Amino acid sequence: MAVWLLFAVLSCVLLPDPVFGITRHYTLEIKMHNLTRLCHTKSLVSVNGQFPGPKLIAREGDQLLIKVVNHVPNNISIHWHGIRQLRSGWADGPAYITQCPIQTGQSYVYNYTIVGQRGTLFYHAHISWLRATVYGPIIILPKRGVPYPFPKPHKEVPMIFGEWFNADPEAIIRQATKTGGGPNVSDAYTINGLPGPLYNCSAKDTFRLRVKPGKTYLLRLINAALNDELFFSIANHTVTVVEADAIYVKPFGTDTVLIAPGQTTNLLLKTKPSYPSASFLMTARPYATGQGTFDNSTVAGVLEYEQPKHARRSSIKNLPLFTPVLPALNDTNFAAKFSNKLRSLNSKRFPANVPLKVDRKFFFTVGLGTTPCNHKNNQTCQGPTNTTMFAASISNISFTLPTKALLQSHYSGQSNGVYSPNFPWNPVVPFNYTGTPPNNTMVSTGTNVMVLRYNTSVELVMQDTSILGAESHPLHLHGFNFFVVGQGFGNFDPNKDPKNFNLVDPIERNTVGVPSGGWAAIRFLADNPGVWFMHCHLEVHTSWGLRMAWLVLDGDKPDQKLLPPPADLPKC
Repeated sequence: MAVWLLFAVLSCVLLPDPVFGITRHYTLEIKMHNLTRLCHTKSLVSVNGQFPGPKLIAREGDQLLIKVVNHVPNNISIHWHGIRQLRSGWADGPAYITQCPIQTGQSYVYNYTIVGQRGTLFYHAHISWLRATVYGPIIILPKRGVPYPFPKPHKEVPMIFGEWFNADPEAIIRQATKTGGGPNVSDAYTINGLPGPLYNCSAKDTFRLRVKPGKTYLLRLINAALNDELFFSIANHTVTVVEADAIYVKPFGTDTVLIAPGQTTNLLLKTKPSYPSASFLMTARPYATGQGTFDNSTVAGVLEYEQPKHARRSSIKNLPLFTPVLPALNDTNFAAKFSNKLRSLNSKRFPANVPLKVDRKFFFTVGLGTTPCNHKNNQTCQGPTNTTMFAASISNISFTLPTKALLQSHYSGQSNGVYSPNFPWNPVVPFNYTGTPPNNTMVSTGTNVMVLRYNTSVELVMQDTSILGAESHPLHLHGFNFFVVGQGFGNFDPNKDPKNFNLVDPIERNTVGVPSGGWAAIRFLADNPGVWFMHCHLEVHTSWGLRMAWLVLDGDKPDQKLLPPPADLPKC
């Protein structure tokens, strides 16, 4: 007994952190599920028969073992969006990048530990367009005994934005790929799977947030929409932004939030001090900068106040209902101002460890382009012209998905013919990126990766182009958080713009909106060995090829090497 007590005391004294995580087990069954929205019933791919999928809860430091079982005809893989996956790239999830997909009737256990992260993230399918219905929240609580760096909320509420398609999203992208044209747009946006009262036949399918006066609520916003950045606002209320992409930020108040697909934002909502005798719409609609068609509709939920106990009961239907005013659909100025307000907390406990010394500087273009019509029998395409198809690229390379997973090919030393390790540092043919587009808009194709030595500090400038129209692109990097040290409109100037970089408290995140007709500069430390996907989180652009991968080599020390693949890793 004395030996055990001595060990316990020594453990508390010697170990750096006596608060250990636990192992949490989840099972996600991917199955077909009948659901009715907009008076339209269809069978969709779901998680555990739920839409959205179930909430996963963990604490910083926990290990997660998540068994995914595939009961549907489609191949499936799940990405844990924003999880660092330190040395656990086999669990990252993008199909044909870190794993072959899980085939019908098969299963795979995603095994990873949450290291140094807390906040709101989410999971979603990462193959074709299945993430239209396969998604759900991940809530990472701080370690026990560690408070939030803001007032403790009365209640926490996940609000996940999505898109509803009456048709099968898989059929939509198949048709678009075949014709070379833009895909059909969604029929509605949703909050927690519900379209709300502004859509036909949907008053009963409305998300309602019931609150008490004089309380603070933490709203965990997630944009899981396929193809649309969204403005969000609550009528007659301001909110305080306290977190973005599971990183605490310097709090600031706002009437309206802009959130891109792949991004999360935590808001504190302080309710009115007394019962307001009114209800308030919470609405979201697109921020659209491109020339293509989009779903120009509005999703609404309702903020309802709990009535005082001794008050005369009045029907909520009879109360005034206030509607928020959202920015114009293409309000790039609001987008720029909002993103500039986002700053890392940069406190002693939550520092902003921006790489100050840069080992490698890269300049990538991101945007649209064309490929030749591949139809036989002289059939015309439905792309920008009747002889071309829509494409998208990074540095004019439209990424072709391999048929073997890149990570397995790298790990086994069998990469020949699977990928090329020579992604260009800069565009091969420079041009006036945001000016008059070049006559030749054709992209090249390939499976190219950028190779980095372990612990390389990287600065990457991503430049939007005006080819087929300037457009905002939410770029997501797997396996890392990065610091957004600068952004602006027009062409990036390597002589002037770096002088204005924020190297003190830039926002740290995993998905950044490259401004329409502008650029964004990020920095990150390549301290995570493996193959890491980077792509636009507008699914249509990913399908057209706006994607690439970074290959980070092993370091010299044992804890700097990728762990071996698990025995149940799916086979192609």
